[in-house]
Amino acid sequence: MTDAAQASPNRNRRFWFIILGVVVLVAAVIYGVYWLLYSRYFESTDDAYVGGNVVAITSKENATVLALHADNTQTVKQGQLLIEMDPAIATVNLQSAQANLARVVRMVKSQFSRSDSGEAQLNQARVALKQAQDDYQRRQKAFATQSVSGEELAHARDAVAAAQAMVNSAQGGLEQSNASIEGTDIAHNPEVLTAEAQLRAAAIAYGHMRLIAPLDGVIAQRTVQAGQQVAAGTPLMAVVPLSNVWIDANFKEVQLARMRVGQPVKIKADIYGGGVTFHGHIEGLGAGSGSAFALLPPQNASGNWIKIVQRVPVRIVLDPQEIKDHPLRVGLSVSVDADVRDQSGPMVTSKISGGTTRANTGEDSGPVADAMIARILKANGGIAR
Repeated sequence: MTDAAQASPNRNRRFWFIILGVVVLVAAVIYGVYWLLYSRYFESTDDAYVGGNVVAITSKENATVLALHADNTQTVKQGQLLIEMDPAIATVNLQSAQANLARVVRMVKSQFSRSDSGEAQLNQARVALKQAQDDYQRRQKAFATQSVSGEELAHARDAVAAAQAMVNSAQGGLEQSNASIEGTDIAHNPEVLTAEAQLRAAAIAYGHMRLIAPLDGVIAQRTVQAGQQVAAGTPLMAVVPLSNVWIDANFKEVQLARMRVGQPVKIKADIYGGGVTFHGHIEGLGAGSGSAFALLPPQNASGNWIKIVQRVPVRIVLDPQEIKDHPLRVGLSVSVDADVRDQSGPMVTSKISGGTTRANTGEDSGPVADAMIARILKANGGIAR
């Protein structure tokens, strides 16, 4: 074999080693640039999902579903009627409470009348006592001059005792009558207030026959059918406010060292692909890892222990206008890039919650009950408040 033939494979081998070295060098340079310009200042994860409130619409009373006015995927507005229950039993209970209030008002009014009558009887008994006492004194003077007999004087003394007994009896009857009405008028009598409370409870139950949307959103998880008998507390459907969703991103614990509240975040949702980028900021970091709040948390104190990198949920607030332009659904997968260059923010949020998500799924029966109570008090001789 000639020297030229032996040198040819060596040159080829050297050429490929050079190519490999160049590739490794280029890869190292690219990684260095990536680490300097991106990796040092961004933390990323694709273990992130869209979160949101799921407001449950449940039955407040044992009733039969009369009609459904909303179904899955439909958009509803706050205050819109969702479900009608059969109001027959609630109507009867409300009418019974109204009749009971009228009866109690009349009963209390009669107690005030008995008090007035008892006071008149007491005054009459006092007059009779005064007359008996005057008569007894005259007979005492007459007895001293032997003008009346001892028997007649004894009868006068007995009349005074009888009149005093009548005064005591009238006084006791008046106190008994005043015991239930003293210090109040008809409208503020305890028995009337109790009957009013029963009427309000019946009005509330009647208002629960119409379930309304507590806020704007989309109907989901409808499980009820028209004509179905449901018990109190049965879930019927849910309202999901898609205008108020957020991102729960589960970052590894090794990624949290430079994360601060308020840092900007870019999000890409699988539903829109790479063509749409959402913007937001970190609102807060979870109080513990997901495993710490699991139903069956791990027992790491055992001998068979393997270290597993934990993940902590990070809450990310989105731009409302971007959500309006490109709606997201609860549970969708997203990828998150958090810009951690600005570390001036706190590691734990100090923001105090300004309020709660209010869910009123029944019509307000307060004004209706107030109007009914005022009408019943006026119609039955009570003074309306």
